[in-house]
Amino acid sequence: MMEYWEHFTRLADTNLTIPAAAVLTVWLLCARTWRTCLLWCVLFGGGLFLVAATKIAYAGWGIGIAAIDFRGFSGHAMRAAALAPVLMHVLLQRRSRTVLTTGVLFGVLFALGIGISRLVLQVHSVSEVVTGWMLGFAVAWLFIRFCAHHPTIAFDRRSLALATLFLLPLLILKPAPTESWIVRIAIALAGAEHADQIRQRTTGL
Repeated sequence: MMEYWEHFTRLADTNLTIPAAAVLTVWLLCARTWRTCLLWCVLFGGGLFLVAATKIAYAGWGIGIAAIDFRGFSGHAMRAAALAPVLMHVLLQRRSRTVLTTGVLFGVLFALGIGISRLVLQVHSVSEVVTGWMLGFAVAWLFIRFCAHHPTIAFDRRSLALATLFLLPLLILKPAPTESWIVRIAIALAGAEHADQIRQRTTGL
């Protein structure tokens, strides 16, 4: 059972979600929906920044909330919650309202499953997963709400198929070394003299 959760949680690793978000950005550019594309970049990029900022703050200076065991937003929960509902909405926006709603709800359930996987694997605390969900779902909600008041995004089917083929090989890649990146940035900001403490605090982030 644990092996299942380990495989499932990888669906929200950076080596898959970041390219998927990038492909969505390219789709929006190709559809010439400039404002929608800009909003997506700002929202998703802002979410990634907040996740990284909280982790670096904890690694570099121990800034967190000990009472609820919070050391930073769960990146997996945030990326899944921000990306999955948005992808479903964009892909199904020309379908009936029932199909569209069902698709978005499926994206939400997928994100909830990713968060649960982080808890089962004991990678994050409940507070880190819940706040990751909140941040990611806020990104998705703001984007979908914006899209509801703007023209439907038209995609070329061939481009969609090529993008999907591009993403498939990424499923077998190893996760990006985000922990080591956080360590390097925290050391650069807090000072090399705190390197040992930073490495200890970063374990499991």
